Amino acid sequence: MITGKNYIGNIRSSEGTKTFTTFNPQENKRNTSVITEASIEEIDKAVALAANAFQVYSNKTGLEKACFLRAIADEIEALGTALIEVYTSESGLAAARAMGERGRTVGQLRAFALHIEEGTWVAASIDTAQPERQPVAKIDLRKMNIALGPIVVFGASNFPFAFSTAGGDTAAALAAGCPVIVKSHPMHAGTGELVASAIIKAAQKTGMPNGVFSNLNSSGIEVGQALVKHPSIKGVGFTGSIRAGRALFDLAAKRPEPIPVFAEMGSVNPVIFLPEALNEKAVDWAKIYAGSITLGAGQFCTNPGLLLGIAGEGLNQFGLTLAEEIIKIAPTCMLHPTICDAYESNKAKVVSQEGVSVLVDYEDTSQNNYGRQIVSKVSGAVFLENPTLHLEVFGPSSLLVICKDAAQLVQIVNNLEGQLTGTIIATDSEIAANPSIVSALQNRVGRIIFNGVPTGVEVCPSMQHGGPYPASTDARFTAVGVDSIKRWVRPFSFQAWPNNLLPAALKNENPLAILRTVDGVKTRNKI
Repeated sequence: MITGKNYIGNIRSSEGTKTFTTFNPQENKRNTSVITEASIEEIDKAVALAANAFQVYSNKTGLEKACFLRAIADEIEALGTALIEVYTSESGLAAARAMGERGRTVGQLRAFALHIEEGTWVAASIDTAQPERQPVAKIDLRKMNIALGPIVVFGASNFPFAFSTAGGDTAAALAAGCPVIVKSHPMHAGTGELVASAIIKAAQKTGMPNGVFSNLNSSGIEVGQALVKHPSIKGVGFTGSIRAGRALFDLAAKRPEPIPVFAEMGSVNPVIFLPEALNEKAVDWAKIYAGSITLGAGQFCTNPGLLLGIAGEGLNQFGLTLAEEIIKIAPTCMLHPTICDAYESNKAKVVSQEGVSVLVDYEDTSQNNYGRQIVSKVSGAVFLENPTLHLEVFGPSSLLVICKDAAQLVQIVNNLEGQLTGTIIATDSEIAANPSIVSALQNRVGRIIFNGVPTGVEVCPSMQHGGPYPASTDARFTAVGVDSIKRWVRPFSFQAWPNNLLPAALKNENPLAILRTVDGVKTRNKI
């Protein structure tokens, strides 16, 4: 049942006076549950609990934290169809999507459990003492990753499970040993409350300290701002718009003690179509990309919003077929009326630019809050001169840029902002013959795809989900996969420390049997 209350640790609380409701975009009406926004006093209580919990939770073993993460996954699954029903009522997304995203979310939690049980993630490095070394004796130094402290995670509008309350940021921070306070997304606050209840239940069942997790509601920006500015918060995870992500980044940088903000923001995910590949399979690729552009109403961070090709018959055929195929696809509901309105406004802004023409536009306006797909086209020269055309249109929209030659295509790629992904559609010989295109794209993205689509993010250790700014605030880190744990730790060294007082990962006996670097050699051996 949705109470609309905040979770301040394991206590439900509704001290605030401001309330709001979520919205059902499929039925175009407000949901009935009333959500209470967290007060300043509740924010302070949640942060104080998190700071106290950190002293205990950061010292939990990998096995204990893994047990907690698995319990969260179990409790989320135990919520059953009730959770799916609330998800669909608050997002407009289908039940099949909800179940798939729930599977990804619990899969992430269990993957982190395995990761921290194994233990090598702490990156233990040991340089043993050499007292006989001349002219200066060498001291014993041992280094490993330790948890940062309490972390604030902002729920994402487009992934109510996988990038929200118990999503990747939360799972990674809890795995690292950091308590988490979630600023629940107002568009799916009911979903967030149910997931939060599962986390709290798991924490109690596994003996985790009160305050290891809290969930705060907010319909505006005030709660998020207060959390980021709080001196006991040590890091922030965010997925959303460039404007909001940059605002949080700037706010954190202005603190007396600046803290890291790991924000995943906008991306147009450029796709480069080379001539030989289109001459061979223009129709096939057009059909594939019609599906990719419209998948989930275009509300994925990896939606292919920019299509680049060199003028020629293959590109002409691709454009004609893309127009024919994409119009056959029935539009789907977007996440919220405000998102749909922003989409309509942004796509109108694009087509109003000089030199832009509409290749195809789905014009049926019979259903509220449905994202009607559009593909526009423009010359490479015009695109280079107009920065407005470089911006993300969040929804089922894509812009086809017709380049006069490979040199102009490379120039365009070099002038793009940072992106999450970049894709090249080419034959094997063609991609081998165009290293300048590959190099240019590699410098602008975090993940490069050959003969595929950017939509779809595999949750695994080799996935890089991040890229040069503004795709993310720090291209060295990923927001997906077990390596995302690295955002919530810092390296820490023990010098000349008694062996019996060292953490298990650094003891001579190597009781965790993990791979360590000892005097420059990777080994699992005891010292």
